[in-house]
Amino acid sequence: MNHPDTAVCFEVAPAPKTARPAAQIPTCGEALVTLLEGYGVEYVFGIPGVHTVELYRGLAASSIQHVTPRHEQGAGFMADGYARVTGRPGVCFIITGPGMTNIATAMAQAYADSIPMLVISSVNARRELGCGEGRLHELPSQRDVFAGLTAFSHTLLDAAELPDVLARAFAVFKSARPRPVHIEIPLDVIVAPANGMNRVPAVSPAKPAASADALAVAADLLSAARRPLILAGGGAVHAAAELRELAERLQTPVALTINAKGLLPCGHPLLIGSTQSLPPTRAMVRDADVVLAVGTELGETDYDVVFDRGFVIDGQLIRIDIDAQQLMRNFRADVAIAGDAQQALSSLSKRLHELPEPKAEPNWGAARVAEVRRAVLASYDAPTRSQKHLIDTIASALPGVIIAGDSTSPIYAGNFVHDAPAPRSWFNSSTGYGTLGYGLPAAVGAKLAARERPVVCLIGDGGIQFTLPELASAVEAKIPVIVLLWNNHGYGEIRKYMTSRDITPVGVDIYTPDFQKLAAGFGCEARRVNTRESLAVELQQANVRDVPTVIEIFEADWFAQVPA
Repeated sequence: MNHPDTAVCFEVAPAPKTARPAAQIPTCGEALVTLLEGYGVEYVFGIPGVHTVELYRGLAASSIQHVTPRHEQGAGFMADGYARVTGRPGVCFIITGPGMTNIATAMAQAYADSIPMLVISSVNARRELGCGEGRLHELPSQRDVFAGLTAFSHTLLDAAELPDVLARAFAVFKSARPRPVHIEIPLDVIVAPANGMNRVPAVSPAKPAASADALAVAADLLSAARRPLILAGGGAVHAAAELRELAERLQTPVALTINAKGLLPCGHPLLIGSTQSLPPTRAMVRDADVVLAVGTELGETDYDVVFDRGFVIDGQLIRIDIDAQQLMRNFRADVAIAGDAQQALSSLSKRLHELPEPKAEPNWGAARVAEVRRAVLASYDAPTRSQKHLIDTIASALPGVIIAGDSTSPIYAGNFVHDAPAPRSWFNSSTGYGTLGYGLPAAVGAKLAARERPVVCLIGDGGIQFTLPELASAVEAKIPVIVLLWNNHGYGEIRKYMTSRDITPVGVDIYTPDFQKLAAGFGCEARRVNTRESLAVELQQANVRDVPTVIEIFEADWFAQVPA
């Protein structure tokens, strides 16, 4: 990736370097930076290498800041965390071959969760593509490898195409179902002159509007419903005000997916939570006579994490989604509305104001929500209740906190027990693709997106070892994230799963290093706590530092000190 200088290795005289005239025509690589500035890009995540250095030629003179991760997977997760908080694409500069295969997992996580990410990579020169000559970083077809992880993967064969290809990418991010886009630029195209190139960003198309006829049918169904219910997902994350207005007019209970947490604030009387995999909530969904599902796949990792296929919708189903194909998956709708969630919900509310006032059953709405929430709370086991105390402590000690989580026990619990105060405040990798190592770099990206807010990475001792070196990236970039490390000395959740299936645990009791010393070695502050009181103090102290803080909790000690 960072190829050695052969002149140094073999004492060969390097090629003469010529000064670059000040008025020289900018290259495609320089024009790219100008265009990204125009689209409002603030940060680029990447590790420079010999194939990508020409992408960096114009970067130092631009307003875009560069963050250097320690692995390209970290770059992708940082871009993901930034995008989840801002709603704008995170941008990466990635080297040909191994850099791209390294970032593949992060792209897959973003693809599964509909997160906007722009990955710009180098690729071998045009005359070398597909030749199989053993070139540095060569893949048979890098574009084809990533076509399945992106909205589209494009090889830029002519520098003049750059503005149009970028315009297509930002049209996906702003006006369609957001997903990663990959643009690869051959080495000879990166340095090609960009004379005459239009470096003004294109105007993005408006988001698609819902069909008026379909909205009218949906409004009639909702107006006549006696037991309406809303299921909202991450595709509605920008429509909190519209969702709340509609829910309150209909007095309809609302269940949220993990990526939709905060669309109704915690404590709202109509908020069921994110418990669609639990029996009390499932029974309520089956009792609903009309269900409005907006911006949600109705997928397994939000509705069936117990994997028993027990989530059922018996009432009439209205679906709203910006992705028309998604409307045909998982649950067949009685009314399928392709369009932007915010626009569709706003139009539905207007239409409902023109109809007779809806009259839900007296024991529906807030009364039924309270009943369901009591039943759900009573069903939690002791570890879940103890971990609820953990998350409640974070939320109370750090108002406005963003919690970026990994696939780890407290996050699994929090997906059920935690209600976020606002959208884009709780997200993790346990949904969708379900990777490990996400939490730390995602928290770095989230903190860059919202420097004024506290950001906590909640991660396990197994997961953090996937991306532990990103602590150095955070120190280097002066990003004071708080890393709350849940240590159960191995892959605790997998250990429990193996035991429950009568499999002798193998490969899960891994060696656990001294994270206190490792954190200090990276330049972080390091603490260890085991009570709610000490955790609150350390969180508040960490929040005013200018370096990252690792706060370690031993699972057994926490459960002993903080019983259910």
